[in-house]
Amino acid sequence: MKFKKPFFWDLKKPNFFSYLLIPFTILVIINNFFLNIQKKKKFSKIKTICVGNIYLGGTGKTPLTIKLFNIIRKMDLEVITAKKFYSNQIDEQTLLQTKTKTIVTKEREDAINQAINSSNQVIIFDDGLQEKKIDYDLKIVCFKKKNWIGNGQLIPSGPLREKIENLKNYDAVFLNGKDHNSNEIRETIYKLNPQIEIFETNYEIRNFGELNKNSNYLIFSGIGDPSSFKEILLDNNVNVIKEIIFPDHHMYEKKDVKNIFEDANRLNAKILTTEKDFIKLSDHDAEKINFLKIDLKITEEEKLINFLNDKLC
Repeated sequence: MKFKKPFFWDLKKPNFFSYLLIPFTILVIINNFFLNIQKKKKFSKIKTICVGNIYLGGTGKTPLTIKLFNIIRKMDLEVITAKKFYSNQIDEQTLLQTKTKTIVTKEREDAINQAINSSNQVIIFDDGLQEKKIDYDLKIVCFKKKNWIGNGQLIPSGPLREKIENLKNYDAVFLNGKDHNSNEIRETIYKLNPQIEIFETNYEIRNFGELNKNSNYLIFSGIGDPSSFKEILLDNNVNVIKEIIFPDHHMYEKKDVKNIFEDANRLNAKILTTEKDFIKLSDHDAEKINFLKIDLKITEEEKLINFLNDKLC
């Protein structure tokens, strides 16, 4: 499904359109009620982690999943990542398979059993906090600081899969991005759950030396939060003269790439995209397009390692 979130989701307060859609949120409320009362299965032979969100799309789950995989592997634990198969999320599945040891299955419980059978001690799920069958050992929620909870309403009135009050059910929150309103967000979170751990993250460009600051760039992306891609380039003084935005998980067709090349030629611009988008291009197209390599940096990584040790060891 191709999806672009409505503009009013990220307003500070609900507007007319948001209020109009509030009656439809009853479906989400009913679904969440049955998810919460259903008995979930705990697994004793492996530690289960879920990196998910309650804000729909673009919160940095996959980069964090990859980062946690690398940290836990250095803790001398046998770790594997997992992703539930969705035909429209091949990009994230491929990225995980490229960067980690991963399992992709139609059912998350099957992934856990496979991980146990191959002698893994920890499994990290990219997405799945709303899974009705599994009681994870460690439940992590991701947010982008600039979006936070948007207008605070449930889908389709707003961007939330569940009420923000449900943070009381989770173990850790990761806040990604600039220090816009960190203190205010932290205060809100701690009021809801005084025991929760909060970590802050940001992205750093790894291949900055490959970018020519004297060149103009046309950028394109099909990710949940395309503004974060443009923002990191502008913050590093990369001259972006045109941005093309596709829906999240967009699969590129020949006509899409043809239009991108034509625009770039007309503007005399180099072409730059995200790694998640790059892996969906054909080898022929990829030869003429560069992608941004980024690292996810944890502000207090030592604190995170200690937290993981307490939870996993």
